Amino acid sequence: MAFLDKDYWTERYNSGKTGWDIGFASPPLVQYLDQIENKALQVLVPGAGSGYEVAYARQLGFNNFHILDFSKEALVQFRSIDPEFPKDQIHYQDFFEHQGSYDLMLEQTFFCALEPSLRSDYAIKMRELLKPKGKLVGVWFDREFDFEGPPFGGKKEEYQLLFEGYFEVKTLAPCFNSIPERMGSEVFMIWENSKV
Repeated sequence: MAFLDKDYWTERYNSGKTGWDIGFASPPLVQYLDQIENKALQVLVPGAGSGYEVAYARQLGFNNFHILDFSKEALVQFRSIDPEFPKDQIHYQDFFEHQGSYDLMLEQTFFCALEPSLRSDYAIKMRELLKPKGKLVGVWFDREFDFEGPPFGGKKEEYQLLFEGYFEVKTLAPCFNSIPERMGSEVFMIWENSKV
């Protein structure tokens, strides 16, 4: 099955099989966004789905947030949440084809939707899109699943090996403010782009 196939994700949205959608902004990312003073940062949320974190950031006064998904249905749902969001900051495309330059990338259930064979490509693309000293921040699963994904699990040791060739680790810790259903099975990470 091609999990990066638009038809697959369209069917998931149309049939309501969106178990990753918790219905609100993820608490770890809310807490991270709350402490950022510079609201002019260029930020991308790839594979954002309904984009609750993006809508929350706009409420905080961020004005350069970009949302990316290649499911049109996901972006339609996002527009229903934030109808006034600038259209030129909504990207309906494949993450791996996106071009841009960002200070911050937020990760929330995108990485785990990718086939594991694409994880190295993910790290390379993140580095390409981030400015020097830009940050990749988010929540990753710290567990394996006993079924064929998505979601695809992983462990923090695996992520260290994957990202340390491209980024400098700033935070890698168990996520203390996960939603109850994911408590004890997530890791919060901040990686800084080490390119100059």
